Amino acid sequence: MKILNFGAGAVGLGIDSCLIKSGCDVTVLTRPQTAELLNKEGFKRTGLFGDFTADAGSFRAFGAPSDIPREPFDFIIVSVKSYDSKETATILNKNAHLMDQNTKIILCQNGWGNAEIFTQYFPEEQLYNARVITGFSRPKPNEVVITVHADDIHLGSLFDNPLDFLKPLAQSIDQGGIPCRVVPDIAKDLWAKLLYNCALNPLGATLGVSYGVLAEKVETRRVMEEIIKEIFHVMNAAGYETHWATPEEYTKVFYEKLVPATANHKSSTLQALRSGKRVEIDALTGVVLALAQKHNIPVPTNQKVYDDIQKIASENRLRDQQSAKM
Repeated sequence: MKILNFGAGAVGLGIDSCLIKSGCDVTVLTRPQTAELLNKEGFKRTGLFGDFTADAGSFRAFGAPSDIPREPFDFIIVSVKSYDSKETATILNKNAHLMDQNTKIILCQNGWGNAEIFTQYFPEEQLYNARVITGFSRPKPNEVVITVHADDIHLGSLFDNPLDFLKPLAQSIDQGGIPCRVVPDIAKDLWAKLLYNCALNPLGATLGVSYGVLAEKVETRRVMEEIIKEIFHVMNAAGYETHWATPEEYTKVFYEKLVPATANHKSSTLQALRSGKRVEIDALTGVVLALAQKHNIPVPTNQKVYDDIQKIASENRLRDQQSAKM
């Protein structure tokens, strides 16, 4: 099975480690300097599910799509940040040599709306989605640590596409160390992940604390519960649904299962703010705000945490610009 992973961030390398370990032919498309390092030194995975080293030569890494040999892949996994979806879709569309009519594109990203972007460039029957609720960190460009794990990776289709194509991929990821399975209702999973991310990421980033700390305090629990209630209102008004009929049902699972399983994790939003990188908030809380405006629904708590993150990000950019001038 020939697989191209567009992106070599923490999630991308985590999934790549499983695919390489299970014997897949893996190619990584990333920044030129990262590709050079990966080809020279390989990379390693540590943390949950055991250690694994992908030796140099056990996979290929390229810094430009034009450098990749003209050989179509069975799967192209997109593991870039959601704000890079449009650029990624454009690049893939311009490099037709990477795929044929049988190639499936798997969007392995946070948030909601990535598939809508890709449908502007590719037919719906070529597109699939993944729901990942495992925590990864990347302390070095060629090292990934699996820090927490709340549930299996889920693969599925938002467009009622046949799912049999996904089974070999799910089996390879599973055999490589991270539990993975194909599901018939990935849309419900993606909305469940959106609820999880929106309740925890911005608030945890604003306060600089782990998920577990948020659940310990009455004040932050109250904020998260309001976020969840607002999202349910918006989700239902927009015609979507998840696995729980009410915010109360979801909140029970949230506190009893999801947060305890990821209590020590600090959000990717916080990691981005601390490293000066762009925050991935528009595909998360930003989606809620856009749908709320469309359906004329007030969402003051979601608006507040969104504004707080944007303010911190703006202050960080200004600080960096001033530092660069000194």
